[in-house]
Amino acid sequence: MSDVDPEAAEIEASRAPLLDHLIELRRRLIVSIAAIFVGFVICFFFATPLLEFLLHPFKIATQLLAIRQANHAEGFDLAGLLTGAKNMILALIGVLQLPPPKGQVTGLIATAPLEVFFTKVKLAAFGGLVLAFPLLAWQVYAFVAPGLYRRERKAFLPFLLAAPVLFAVGAAMVYYLILPCLLWFSYSQQIVGTTGISVQLMPKVEDYFGLVTTLVLCFGLFFQLPVVLTLLAMAGMVNAGMLFKGWRFAVAGIVVAAAIVTPPDPISMTLLALPIVALYFVSIGCVKLIERKRARQDAAAPV
Repeated sequence: MSDVDPEAAEIEASRAPLLDHLIELRRRLIVSIAAIFVGFVICFFFATPLLEFLLHPFKIATQLLAIRQANHAEGFDLAGLLTGAKNMILALIGVLQLPPPKGQVTGLIATAPLEVFFTKVKLAAFGGLVLAFPLLAWQVYAFVAPGLYRRERKAFLPFLLAAPVLFAVGAAMVYYLILPCLLWFSYSQQIVGTTGISVQLMPKVEDYFGLVTTLVLCFGLFFQLPVVLTLLAMAGMVNAGMLFKGWRFAVAGIVVAAAIVTPPDPISMTLLALPIVALYFVSIGCVKLIERKRARQDAAAPV
């Protein structure tokens, strides 16, 4: 009876010369670039509907602003601020129907002749990356899979599926929670009175969509924390005890990172830090489950 590990023999059989690996890498890079280009073309073709979709929170914020001004509400009002943010969220998910605004409503401005066009190009590039992400992740997995054991490949696949789902959850949180709160807070700081002084919020098109894409990217990447920590635990680099013992440092690091990557306001920083801290403790639970499963497998393995 041979003592050769079947999985080790499988990996040995998959070995290839360096040139073959480089050819394989080039092929997968070409496929990835082609996927990004196709995604870019599709998103650029639908650039205007995408712009309108991303402008929907801004539109609702301006409608609520018009209602607030019609009711002669001025200055900072915490109760009104919370009510306005709640109404924005309800309007975004379709629960609350707002009346059409009367008269001129605050809108975005463009200060350069091609600002709107280049904004569409940037949005299409970002959307192309998002559309191509599942294929990009598969290309990475297919390239490294021959060097993994069969059980490692089976363990890696769920995380390959979880990554885009968590990214989508982070992006949805930006659209349905972060933007409404941030926009309504920004509008509440305007000065529109009868003193002859008026300070109105009129953001540039490029600035608004830069904010949206930055928030989506940051939240989507930060929501990958459970995937990263669980993979590190499977590789034996971290364990549940280590993660729980250092939770204070982790929370401090999350807060600092949230303050760096989000706009300079406490609302977006807090709304990013809180779910990431919660995901950190969820990750500790996932790591603990992996350790228990590994302990059961080790106990059941023949000596």
